[in-house]
Amino acid sequence: MSRTIRVLVADDEPMVRAGVRAVLSTASGVEVVAEAGDGHQAVELTRRHRPDVAVLDIRMPGLDGLGAAAEIRRAVPGTGVLMLTTFGEDEYILRALGDGAAGFLVKSGEPEELIAGVRAVADGAACLSPKVAARVIAHLADRGAGAEAGRRAAARRRVEALTPREREVLSFLGAGLTNAQIARRLRLVEGTVKAHVSSVLARLAVDNRAAAAVVAHEAGLVPPSGTAAE
Repeated sequence: MSRTIRVLVADDEPMVRAGVRAVLSTASGVEVVAEAGDGHQAVELTRRHRPDVAVLDIRMPGLDGLGAAAEIRRAVPGTGVLMLTTFGEDEYILRALGDGAAGFLVKSGEPEELIAGVRAVADGAACLSPKVAARVIAHLADRGAGAEAGRRAAARRRVEALTPREREVLSFLGAGLTNAQIARRLRLVEGTVKAHVSSVLARLAVDNRAAAAVVAHEAGLVPPSGTAAE
């Protein structure tokens, strides 16, 4: 029998919490075990309930989502963190990417993205919503030539070590696609894609998919038009 994924939901807006709970209640094997209205409460309830995944609003009064995520990673390292964001929060997203957060979803995204994100983080993977990936791409473009020349050259050298198939997979990671979405694009079974992703992360020496996506952007691996949306 498969295990039940236990989830904590933290947002200062009760209606948002109710919406997240309602979406997750439709997923088999997923249970919301606690709700928090601020970051401090999220940390306390995570210590108490030890959920598999903490879904945190990136902006909350008192201790914000990024601060709560850092506390949770220290206090309960077995709990994965999935951040909920809205547009216009690029600096928060990039800061959290640098800190190695497990996943980012936009509040206005599809319910299926939330369920898939929770499952991915519970499995120890990372997820980057296509809409969030688009914001990261735009932010990198706004920095002039993207990354500094040295970083761009270093990223290209790292990517050259990948096989052609791995580079293709990396480009889709850069668009924020899930393993299932990549499998459909490449007409592969999901297990094969998972193996390719693991190999890409190892060869690039990065901890998660979000970090790999940044390398893809810096190396200029732009996915085909329309890739970021299913």
